[in-house]
Amino acid sequence: MLPLPQRSARIVATGRYVPQIELSNHDLRRRFAHIQGLETFVDDMEEGTGIRRRWLAPDDWATSDLALPAAQQALERAGREPKDVDLVILCTDTPDFPTPATSTVLQHKLGATNAGTFDIGCACASFPTGLATAAGWIAVNPKIQTVLVVGAYLMHRHADPSDPTVFFYGDGAGAAVLEPSDEPGFVAAATHADGSYAERWGIFAGGTAEPASHEAVDAGRTQVRLIERYPPEINNEGWPRLVRELAQNGDFEVPDINLALFTQVRKPSIELVMSELGLPLERTHTIMEQWGYTGSACLAMALDDAVEQGKTEPGDLVVLVGSGVGYNQAGVAFRWR
Repeated sequence: MLPLPQRSARIVATGRYVPQIELSNHDLRRRFAHIQGLETFVDDMEEGTGIRRRWLAPDDWATSDLALPAAQQALERAGREPKDVDLVILCTDTPDFPTPATSTVLQHKLGATNAGTFDIGCACASFPTGLATAAGWIAVNPKIQTVLVVGAYLMHRHADPSDPTVFFYGDGAGAAVLEPSDEPGFVAAATHADGSYAERWGIFAGGTAEPASHEAVDAGRTQVRLIERYPPEINNEGWPRLVRELAQNGDFEVPDINLALFTQVRKPSIELVMSELGLPLERTHTIMEQWGYTGSACLAMALDDAVEQGKTEPGDLVVLVGSGVGYNQAGVAFRWR
């Protein structure tokens, strides 16, 4: 049997959803200003991250509820119906349940009755991992024509409102529709991880390591906790390393990049990394100022917003690099079509 010819995946449309409940830095100042040691916390964090506000989903929403409108918008822009979708990949570290997979819940709510599904859960690295995975499925499966990749984040539901790290967490979702192309689309992928940092930031009870219990709930271990901060060089040095690996894997030069998007958690880190790469700031895009840190959704949302603002043109080389707790890092490069 002759080998099947490989097909290149292209992103044909994107979408996003931002919920309606605003939590501004002014709101958080009032929450923490009376606590000793936190009087200037919000001001310091605003200066250090660029985050000014975040938007929260209603208390009766789950992650699949955030993912749904983003998926619908991306499909509508692609001119596709839910029944046209062959595969749904849901990228999140805030699933509806430990099991079953949230992608199956989304598939049902969306009405994508012909689609298979699976979840990808590697924090902020999830969406670029999902794009690379979708490109692989398209490359080797001739019956796969339309893949929906959704990044969604609802971490504020896992956070203690009295914990200062609520400063970061905004809810949201972003989506992309990928299909085969006769022209180059997907270019390269790269990953890195270091599990020695796994116990620094996360939700440490409710899984098999420590099942949920009254004791765990009372101690706050079923909520997201920052135990120890990550050293800044993980991103400040890791992101440029990953971009250069993408360039090597994809046979392009770093100056060829037209748009580079990074995890939307600290604007100064993005500015530093762009300088390290020798790329002008006009070739990146940030959304944390208006939507906060939206975790496993942030790159999907940043991509959609950049597209809406006209920062991509046909043929552009677009790079996305995600970095999340664990820690996981993943990058992907596409030619914009």
